[in-house]
Amino acid sequence: MKEKNMDTQTLTVTGMTCGHCVASVTEEISELASVESVDVDLATGTVTVTSSQPLDPAAVRAAVEEAGYGVA
Repeated sequence: MKEKNMDTQTLTVTGMTCGHCVASVTEEISELASVESVDVDLATGTVTVTSSQPLDPAAVRAAVEEAGYGVA
């Protein structure tokens, strides 16, 4: 059964330069409760987070910063 009410946030992460950067950001954001998927576009720095419940933007920012990157 598929979730009906998915929440999606898109943000721009600064400082990523390689696949390891993408993996670090993906791992940290994925640890947040209710996150279903994290899609990172290294070329643009765009990160799309899909969750089963709305996420606190501050929590997403903190996860990105924990990985060592910034949010534009």
